[in-house]
Amino acid sequence: QVQLVESGGGLVQAGGSLRLSCAASGLTASSYALGWLRQAPGKEHEFVAAISWSGDSTNYADSVKGRFTISRDNAKNTIYLQMNSLKPEDAAVYYCAASLRSPDNWGAPGYAYWGQGTQVTVSS
Repeated sequence: QVQLVESGGGLVQAGGSLRLSCAASGLTASSYALGWLRQAPGKEHEFVAAISWSGDSTNYADSVKGRFTISRDNAKNTIYLQMNSLKPEDAAVYYCAASLRSPDNWGAPGYAYWGQGTQVTVSS
């Protein structure tokens, strides 16, 4: 059974930082890319960032480039999203997801597995 468990969300002031974690278990194929999507109230899910299994390929949404960094530790089966210079518009529920697509192909609907999400709130 595949499980993706997010942690690290919370309340932060604009300009602040948070680090999200996603612990993955049960992924038997080593070719899964992992990444993050987010959903703000009343909006569709939005791609944020993705990283390949090896960690040598990453992809970011334009809205977070230069502020967010995705990384992974395969020894711990965990990925991270370091979020700096947070803006009120970054507030959303952040979901960890897994896909056999390469990071460059994330953004379109269709992910194999999802976590339950972690709330990020940014106060202005």
